[in-house]
Amino acid sequence: MAGFVQIIEYRTSKPDEIAALSDEFRKAREAEADGPAPLRVMTCADRETPGRYYSVIEFESYEDAMANSARADTTEYAQKMNALSDGPPKFYNLDLVQAMDYSR
Repeated sequence: MAGFVQIIEYRTSKPDEIAALSDEFRKAREAEADGPAPLRVMTCADRETPGRYYSVIEFESYEDAMANSARADTTEYAQKMNALSDGPPKFYNLDLVQAMDYSR
């Protein structure tokens, strides 16, 4: 199974501003429609630690993720996100080993 997932752990007291920034970034990237982009992005709030969030970003491959990270617009987005965060983010880079979809 191919795939790559990056998890970004961060803290912020401005989650609505980060959500708006992320939405703006996604819309601009979709309008350009060039280069690698995530397959899926999920933002999660930690129930046990208020103010701690996780972005779970799925890519087709590690190579796509690294090419995405190297883009100027991604760097600019990361700088703006860091300015809205309460400290530096922590990154987890994970090879996708197994994925299962459950039907209801």
